[in-house]
Amino acid sequence: MDKLKILVVDDESRMRKLVKDFLVKNNYDVLEAEDGAQAVDIFFEQNDIALIILDVMMPKMDGWQVCREIRAYSKVPIIMLTAKADEKDELQGFELGVDEYISKPFSPKILVARVEAILRRTNQVSADDLLEAGGIRIDKAAHSVTVDGQPIDLSYKEFELLTYFVENKGIALSREKILNSVWNYDYFGDARTIDTHVKKLRSKMGDKGELIKTIWGMGYKFTEAE
Repeated sequence: MDKLKILVVDDESRMRKLVKDFLVKNNYDVLEAEDGAQAVDIFFEQNDIALIILDVMMPKMDGWQVCREIRAYSKVPIIMLTAKADEKDELQGFELGVDEYISKPFSPKILVARVEAILRRTNQVSADDLLEAGGIRIDKAAHSVTVDGQPIDLSYKEFELLTYFVENKGIALSREKILNSVWNYDYFGDARTIDTHVKKLRSKMGDKGELIKTIWGMGYKFTEAE
């Protein structure tokens, strides 16, 4: 099997080398870009990049703009790196379709664990893995969702969240459990991340958004329509 290709984008050469060394040790093929403009060029020259690790603060084109440019054409998973642990920045990243968000300094081992978790979910799904509940149909292999037969466009993390809800229908899920399961055990974010994603997911699901019930003081539960 060919190695999966990862694009690492950071204007600090030491940071790129650190991340690259750990990824190469874990059998990934790594491409590097030292600024946002170069990253966009490389991404569109290569048609098989499996994941992007993207720094926010860079010359020529910052990480936000790179994300916008790529998201206009692709849903490739993006992990955003930032020196600022600012909630507004984090929420902006998720609004733009960032899949994971890691603040510097970080453990390279944790970064690799997140990369592996995302790539497992996007590359190792059973072709017949279909879920149906309450008029919602999830095709995990095609990474597609329909609501009453109509396709809806979800981000990677929204798709993972809805899949987790449907797989655990009727079960009350705490925010901590959702974070651990959907964002993985090593995510040190805030539970408000979940609330932001649930709000967007509900709005995209239309009337079916009501199937995701809020359990005040705890979390959420997916219930099929009566």
